[in-house]
Amino acid sequence: MRLVLAVLLPIVVFAGLYAFGGSHEPAYTSSLFGQYGDNANGLKARLGTALLGLALVQLLLALWMYRRLPGAGRAPAPVRTVHRLTGLAAFLLSLPIAYHCITAYGVRLNTTRTAIHSITGCAFYGTFTAKVLLVRSRRAPGWALPVAGGSLVTAVALLWYTSALWWLNGTTVPGL
Repeated sequence: MRLVLAVLLPIVVFAGLYAFGGSHEPAYTSSLFGQYGDNANGLKARLGTALLGLALVQLLLALWMYRRLPGAGRAPAPVRTVHRLTGLAAFLLSLPIAYHCITAYGVRLNTTRTAIHSITGCAFYGTFTAKVLLVRSRRAPGWALPVAGGSLVTAVALLWYTSALWWLNGTTVPGL
């Protein structure tokens, strides 16, 4: 049952966020921790950069736990705890960023950058749902959890590229 949920629930999460964001009237004046407009976007860019850093730490710890980090040897037991705590911190950090994105802008498909960002943002939370369900499943194929984790890191990097880097780079990024 958990495996079925790991497939269906992420689709429901993605669809729900996409439907809400697509039908929600954007509130461009909404605040993020008391910051408005460009100040809110600057704060989101810095928080998003911290989130990317946590995602990279997550990736390195996962590679170490799965013995895929060259020269690192076997991961000591505390690495699992640190991996879980940094994952929790990353998830919690993502929430105010996502909340502001979806309430201030909603799902926007009018440019390549905003379309990629909107769809990836919805997919991030769907993938996170799958990973949470897979992490406790003993029946999931061995490749499923690493694929879900790798997809999360990729989603964070893509979200950062289409938003934080875009803002920090003067509203332009290579390729978009």
